[in-house]
Formats: sequence, structure tokens, C-alpha cells
Amino acid sequence: MKEHVLVVLPHPDDEAFGAAGIISLHTKRGVTVTYACGTLGEMGRNMGIPPFANRETLPLIRKKELEEACAAMGIQDLRLMGFRDKTIEFEDPEIVADSIFDILLEVKPSLVITHYPGFAVHPDHDAFGAATIIALSRLPKDERPVTYAMAFSKNCREVLGEPDIHINIEKVYKNKIDALKAHKSQTGYMTDGMEEKFKAGDPDIMHWLSKESFWTYRFND
Repeated sequence: MKEHVLVVLPHPDDEAFGAAGIISLHTKRGVTVTYACGTLGEMGRNMGIPPFANRETLPLIRKKELEEACAAMGIQDLRLMGFRDKTIEFEDPEIVADSIFDILLEVKPSLVITHYPGFAVHPDHDAFGAATIIALSRLPKDERPVTYAMAFSKNCREVLGEPDIHINIEKVYKNKIDALKAHKSQTGYMTDGMEEKFKAGDPDIMHWLSKESFWTYRFND
């Protein structure tokens, strides 16, 4: 089966924080990665430090930042899904799933990366992850791709157990830094000196840039 990774996340920068490493490892091997990004993050609270955006300009700025982040990770197939930031939880999940299902049928991924519904903190994360699982559940069991789910709620390990997938991303740490830096309206406060801290072995930065962990989603049927 030809490898193809489908990333389904609701906001620009979700991919940089949680999956830039695994994405970069795949693209460096020549694997196509499709990123279905739910919104433009137009309701984000951060406007840059010092501020360089406002509520009207933020969507276009975040779209450009997302494109730059995709370039840093080697993603060439970016799909903008057109949902509104902070409202996905109020959409009909079956309709959201329809748009994701269409992409599943088109690209036939071997791996899907999304948020673990109920354990991803932000309502958009949980709702978009849930819609992704609905879409995947429509496929016959033997045609479902492996699904890696990101979870970071306080109780995720207590309920789900420890993540079963751990990816060493040290070879592509620079790609992850570049992806994070691309989202400068949201991450400018945290990326200054990040590479230097990584090289110096700062434990907090090493945690971000040496490993990414996921739970393999287990379908009920």
C-alpha cells in the first residue's frame, strides 16, 4: 500500500505543536502529507508580540503563517476546510464528517493524525477529532487507516493509559522549530532562543523537540 498521511486538525499551529516532527519525517522520505485544516484560527487571542494583527487582519495573517509552516514541514497539499474558529462544536458533526470523508475517499491515507475526541482540551479539537472518527468509521473496517490521536487533557493518561506511539524527532527538530516560528502571531513569545536552548539540553525544550507521542485510536466495531 502506498503511504499517504492525512492530518486533520482544526487550527493553524495545531500541527506545529503536536505533529511537526512526524510530518517532517514522512515528507523527508518522500511521503505525501495532506493537511485538512478546519479553520483559519480567526478568533485567536494573540495578535503578535508586539501586536501586528487585529481581528480583521488576523485570518489572512494566519493563513499565510500556515502556508509558511507547511513549507517548513514539506507539506504540499493543504486543504482549508472553511469552518469558523471556536464554532466547530456547534456544527452538525455528520456534516463536518462529510467534508473529511470526501478527502479520505480521495487520498486514501495509510495514516491519519488527529485529536483524540474528549481528551484534547479545546472544544474545536474535540469536535474536529470526533468528526474525523465519524468519517473514518464510515469506511469498512479492513480499509481504515491507522489513526494516531493526540491527547493532552489532565486525565488523558489516567483514562487512556500511556501513549503507545513514541516518535523520535531529533533529526527534524529544526523543521519543528521553523514550523512553530512560522506561526509568529501565536508563538512569537516562546520561540526566541529555542534552538539554542535545545542544543544546550534545556529539559523543557528537549521535551518539545525530541519526541512526539500519540495514542493509536481503537474503533469500537
